[in-house]
Amino acid sequence: MITSDGGIPLLSHPYPGDRPDVTQFPGVIDDLVDRYRSVAAGIEGATIVYDAGQNSAANHAHIEAARIGFVGSLPPSDHPALLTVPADAYHRVDDPRLPGMRAYDTEVDALGVRRRAIVTHSASLHAAQSRGFDQTLDKARDRLGALQVRLARGRTRRDRAAVEREIEQICAPRWVAEVLTVTLTGTTAAELRLRYRTDRHARRQLEDRMFGKRILFTNRTDWPVARVIAAYRSQSDIESGFRQLKDPQVISFSPMHHWTDQKIRVHVFYSVLALTVAHLMRREAADAGLHLSVRELLAELAGIEETVLLYHDGTKGRPRAQRMLTDHSDTAEQLARLFGIDRYAPTR
Repeated sequence: MITSDGGIPLLSHPYPGDRPDVTQFPGVIDDLVDRYRSVAAGIEGATIVYDAGQNSAANHAHIEAARIGFVGSLPPSDHPALLTVPADAYHRVDDPRLPGMRAYDTEVDALGVRRRAIVTHSASLHAAQSRGFDQTLDKARDRLGALQVRLARGRTRRDRAAVEREIEQICAPRWVAEVLTVTLTGTTAAELRLRYRTDRHARRQLEDRMFGKRILFTNRTDWPVARVIAAYRSQSDIESGFRQLKDPQVISFSPMHHWTDQKIRVHVFYSVLALTVAHLMRREAADAGLHLSVRELLAELAGIEETVLLYHDGTKGRPRAQRMLTDHSDTAEQLARLFGIDRYAPTR
């Protein structure tokens, strides 16, 4: 559980890694909600954000019973009617964080309830999906072309069923079979011939219907559309935290020389605690106008070194010590002042 301001970890829940996430969803929700309620006045300020991979009627009933806010997503293919909404029904999302974003605000029946649905269309996602699908189509056409040449030369001993299975496997990637029309003629291996073509009209229809779209599902009826979208996108803050925990150069979770559950849980606790401190520092730096990632911030701080000079005049008593910071970048100097590191610098 993280804050919406700066993605600072507040609570965490470790569980055995050999279990599917979807089966752990109710238990994790119960644990985090109970702990949040123990430190906060109520649960109204918390929102569960999750993707379609956690969707199930049972999981969603659990969220509804907890009376907690949620922002999830629905598979677009499960709601074809929402995908056929004309483009002029979408409205531009007026938020500088969401350039090129348009949205259609409505309601939908899903997961056993009727709740608010926001169909979003992102120009950047649309372009990325279009490029990715073109690459997938090119690969499929290359493989079909190679198969076509082999069949035309009679260089195959496979029967028709085996060739049909290969064609099915080539066209298995999402949407390829919808756009490529493949015809196999002949009965025996020597007679088999292959033709294929790209249905440009189907390609345009697919792009208009699917590309760039996402269906968000929420009970936050009073939130502006931009806030719902931003909440769903905040999953990237959690994912960034996990990447940092796995990064041996930042907040390293490994190596972990523990084998018992109790010690592993303690290890998880202080690793997440270190991540919390790092994100607090990053937010404090951002408030001061220094917009750095955790890796960049720690790299700058690592460049600050301290030299201790000891002076002794040969008489009794302790030597006099003078602490000096080594040369560092302007950014590191600002961080040093921000976090009080410069107090070790020698006074004149």
